[in-house]
Amino acid sequence: MQLRRRIRWLVRHGLIRRTVQRQMRAGDLGSRLMLDPAIREDPFPSYDQIRAQGPLVRCDLALFSAQHNVCEAVLRSPHFGQARLDLLPGILQVGAKIGGRGALGPIEPPSMLVADPPEHTRYRKLVTRAFSARAIAALRPRIEQIAEDLLDDMASAASGSSTVDLVSHYASLLPATVIAEILGAPVQMRRQFLDWGAGAALSLDVGLSYPDFRRSELDIAALHRWMLGHFADIRRAPRDDVLSTLVTAHDQEDRLTSDELSSIAMLLLAAGFETTVNLLGNGAVLLMRHPDQLDLLLGQPQGWVNAVEEILRYESPVQRTGRVANQDTEVARHQVPAGSFIVLLLGGANRDPAVFPDPHRFDVQRANAAQNLAFSSGIHYCIGATLARLEGEVGLRALFCRFPDISLADAPHRRPTRVLRGYDTIPVRLRSHVTSSIGHYGV
Repeated sequence: MQLRRRIRWLVRHGLIRRTVQRQMRAGDLGSRLMLDPAIREDPFPSYDQIRAQGPLVRCDLALFSAQHNVCEAVLRSPHFGQARLDLLPGILQVGAKIGGRGALGPIEPPSMLVADPPEHTRYRKLVTRAFSARAIAALRPRIEQIAEDLLDDMASAASGSSTVDLVSHYASLLPATVIAEILGAPVQMRRQFLDWGAGAALSLDVGLSYPDFRRSELDIAALHRWMLGHFADIRRAPRDDVLSTLVTAHDQEDRLTSDELSSIAMLLLAAGFETTVNLLGNGAVLLMRHPDQLDLLLGQPQGWVNAVEEILRYESPVQRTGRVANQDTEVARHQVPAGSFIVLLLGGANRDPAVFPDPHRFDVQRANAAQNLAFSSGIHYCIGATLARLEGEVGLRALFCRFPDISLADAPHRRPTRVLRGYDTIPVRLRSHVTSSIGHYGV
């Protein structure tokens, strides 16, 4: 097993890592975006460089774009498909073939993330109802109650210490609790789900180190084993939840294979909190660092909805995605041959000055903040976007209404991921608080 894993790492990440490092030394900007730790901390000047070079910029491994109109056009185009490992060019394709299948991860078929129609359409139909606007709106009271309970716990934890970690006590637990309840997974396992999800998130990046690759495979495999056991529990005692619906689609309706069942369930669970953990953490840090913007929101509570859009635009939880041209086509008056791989820099598109004036300024009253591409676009628009937005609005408003004087106790620490952008620790001081933030909701 260890030898096979090392072979998979070598052909899928090790060789790519070596190639990218060599291209970095030669000055290739696209390669630096993949591995340079300085760019991971602050990618936005590099996005500006890419955008200044044109709508589509040829780097050694792929085409790149940080222009909003190009990214949106490619995401909506039927002429582009998902960037599966077996479709990628050159060394990436060789790696996919030689390495063989490892863990049933988020970028491995049959994951919904890399599926194209008709499979993608079939998968989404099974879960769309649970994430409809009406279903999510009905969750508001429950999300508010979860937020209140977590804030109570965080206040208790902070009473015996000068600082508390906002991520581990609040930003991670709020979405993990909500998605567990929606899916029908045990809430008491939420910290374990978060740990497995952090490992799975590593697999979205290319050129992983062997320790990161090993952790990712082990965590995905552990989550897969747990899912199989949970499916057995559901069969013994069916329930009215999303996971039970998926099991029925597999067992009784023959609409899902075993791999499809597990892959969809794992993706819904992990994706159900990963983006929102980043949204809540990014938003909290931005508002603590921009007290003038926070004052606007505390004085005008109706502004929180737009503030969430601005947080999504300014610090996109998902920074990039990829597409492959499935036929010869044209983008922004550029010919794109079939098989071309395009990296869409969503974090750069969301700071495109052609769409967002003064794009590097954080402005919770920005009129067109909702034009961001943080949740993608087209048929792969995030199925949980409405839920994430509601959790962001409720979660941030509850936090700052309860603790209006909350402040950073130390520098927050960025996650090691590049596709996903957020914090894994945010040390804060809770200098004052009221007994409940419900009264600030106007309900």
